[in-house]
Amino acid sequence: MGKPITDFIEKYFLHFNAASLVDAAKAYEAQLNKGSKMLVSLAGAMSTAELGKIFAEMIRQDKVHIVSCTGANLEEDIMNLVAHSHYKRIPEYRDLTPQDEWDLLEKGLNRVTDTCIPEEEAFRRLQKHIVKIWKDAEAKGERYFPHEYMYKLLLSGVLEEYYEIDLKDSWMYAAAEKNLPIVVPGWEDSTMGNIFASYVMKGELKASTMKSGIEYMTFLADWYTENSKPEVSSGIGFFQIGGGIAGDFPICVVPMLYQDMERPDTPFWSYFCQISDSTTSYGSYSGAVPNEKITWGKLDIDTPKFIIESDATIVAPLVFAYLLDM
Repeated sequence: MGKPITDFIEKYFLHFNAASLVDAAKAYEAQLNKGSKMLVSLAGAMSTAELGKIFAEMIRQDKVHIVSCTGANLEEDIMNLVAHSHYKRIPEYRDLTPQDEWDLLEKGLNRVTDTCIPEEEAFRRLQKHIVKIWKDAEAKGERYFPHEYMYKLLLSGVLEEYYEIDLKDSWMYAAAEKNLPIVVPGWEDSTMGNIFASYVMKGELKASTMKSGIEYMTFLADWYTENSKPEVSSGIGFFQIGGGIAGDFPICVVPMLYQDMERPDTPFWSYFCQISDSTTSYGSYSGAVPNEKITWGKLDIDTPKFIIESDATIVAPLVFAYLLDM
């Protein structure tokens, strides 16, 4: 069976950012081949960009072992699953006037670059089901993480009547089937986070029914400690798509463990790659070169380090296609 995408990349991606893509993909593959595990962080709106079409297969083939993502990416993959036909693409989004934007709002279309998420069909369709799961958990005195509630939602089958895309293209469903570890820093700023907060304000739910960001950090610390043991893996790599909290939050677990927990034997991340078009300015972390992370105790001098300065919606699928021998 041929590998047209992989062959194309190896033949033509020879210099500059193209070469960085190939080098990063080969080093990712080498990490997996030697028994390392990989964290993938998803920033921005990669789920609305339909990264799930290929990322789900990465999860199914055990090429991703833990995910860190924004609350938006957590929920928007499921929104796309249940409301895909109601999305509206705006290819001329750069030309929209404030009045055009207002008109979209009045139609219940929330724009993410060139794609509008339909509020009624996406947000509200999920709301009635997820709120019931939250309330049922609280009634039993149970507490879960945001992603665990989403897993319960998907695996319960209550959304099946709404499915509008092939289930294999949902990375969240693939993750739910494997009970893949996920950390979702800053979940509160997502749509579902806002909805949960509104129920807390109305006195219908307790804030404690949702596990917190600090609990996500301690969960990640325990996961990293266990999975970096030599008998479990040969290291844990870090593949960062975009910038922001999805990447900032998990990478800090290493210096936290050996500095704050005083565990000097904690290994550094064994691989690092970031896809970013951010520039370094005003202390920008997203645009910082990987070497800066050495000074913060996150990466070692010899950690394989890559930065691909390009659009993640173009680059990430190509890297994943390479890893999947497509």
